[in-house]
Amino acid sequence: MPPSSNTPSVKVLVVDDEPDLRTVYELTLLREGYRVETAENLAQARAQLEQDRFDLVITDMRLPDGLGLELLQGMAQRHRSERAIVITAYGSAENAVESLKAGAFDYLTKPVDLKQFRAVVAAAIQGAPATAPAAHPAGIPENRHLGARPQAGASALLRLVGESPSMRAVKERIVKIARSMAPVLVRGESGTGKELVARAVHACSHRASQPFVAVNCSAIPESLLEAEFFGAKKGSYTGASQDREGYFQAAHGGTLFLDEIGDLPLAMQSKLLRAIQERSVRPLGSTQEDSVDVRIVSATHKDLAAEVQAQQFRQDLFYRLNVIEILVPPLRERREDLLALCAALLQRIAAESGMPVPVLSAELIDELGGLRLAGNVRELENLLHRAVALSDGASLHMDFAPTQAASLGELSRPAPAPAAAPAPAQAPAARDLQAYLDGLEREVLLHALQEHHFNRTAAAASVGLNLRQIRYRMARLNIQSPKDDDGAADAE
Repeated sequence: MPPSSNTPSVKVLVVDDEPDLRTVYELTLLREGYRVETAENLAQARAQLEQDRFDLVITDMRLPDGLGLELLQGMAQRHRSERAIVITAYGSAENAVESLKAGAFDYLTKPVDLKQFRAVVAAAIQGAPATAPAAHPAGIPENRHLGARPQAGASALLRLVGESPSMRAVKERIVKIARSMAPVLVRGESGTGKELVARAVHACSHRASQPFVAVNCSAIPESLLEAEFFGAKKGSYTGASQDREGYFQAAHGGTLFLDEIGDLPLAMQSKLLRAIQERSVRPLGSTQEDSVDVRIVSATHKDLAAEVQAQQFRQDLFYRLNVIEILVPPLRERREDLLALCAALLQRIAAESGMPVPVLSAELIDELGGLRLAGNVRELENLLHRAVALSDGASLHMDFAPTQAASLGELSRPAPAPAAAPAPAQAPAARDLQAYLDGLEREVLLHALQEHHFNRTAAAASVGLNLRQIRYRMARLNIQSPKDDDGAADAE
């Protein structure tokens, strides 16, 4: 690929302690037209960063005086704007994941394929202004990818209606992770808007101008999965009258959204894992592999950690997809967003119907507030659609169709008022409150651990904790595992 007219202004810092590899990387980058500086250890790299500003830092993971991860962490603490690529030894997937979590744009495994090296470098530099400022004037780290297409990113975030603390946390996380190539797993109940979150991740990234390809993994017949994902050559199967590209090829340069990833059959999971790791796919009937540059964003309503324990989902694929997790809250946990959601949905419904936006009466708002809405935003939209269709004036009236109520298991009816809880025999005294709460927490953790046969990773995921947090709580609450071997108890 000939160097573009603007590459001479792009500066790259290469950090590696092996002179031969350092030279290979430097010559490869120089041929692409980049300006290159080198360092052989952390101390030299830090000195270079103090003296100059770069567009990209490429660092080996293991250096004579520390880890490349330390360099990334220091850059993040100082709000440096440089993107980073980490080169790690083959098989050290844990280091690679830690690098991505620390803010690396991407990683490469040794031995490095130079074609892949050039592609990853080009992707990292794409759209980044040379020697950009490290931080916003107000001191807030700048998101350069969102800045490249502010309208696309801002519009996508605005579609995520709500300013509750949980939704604000989701939006902040989207903006923070958009600059990375790290795979994202979006978790949440059905109807919470997981695809909207995936589209926002894409729109806020440097890939916003490239394709966003959404795939419903549960809707594709198993016999067609490989052809749909990887493409097929003419004559490769009955009915293949011409070459066709797969989802990976269609999403090249952009984002591939794998919805309901938990429904993918095990045999296809293995092939998907290889495509993600190798960044290449082989169409059916072809002897050649096609290189693909895609960011993977997946979504599921299932507990994939539990699926791994049940051997229904590959453990290696789970950890490959779950580098960064975004949890979309259910509607019952953000009731304060209900009014804004109703307003946004009614505006869209009215626009589609070519009618004025109906008025939300106080009675209707109260009635909606009393619903369980187990179907989340999707169920709310369904109710408002029906209310608009049955409306005979400017105001809306809710109507619960008996057939729908039955099919939803009464989920659309107002929840019955809870019976008054019996008073405890003796309320805990103020001085015993902590012991009382500790007892409740211990009971919840014991139940989760017993349910998952004392697998701490799965038990932690089921109660919204990570492995470190559940270990801390088990030690504090004196919960003993029946397994003496920590490795067995924490098998991932």
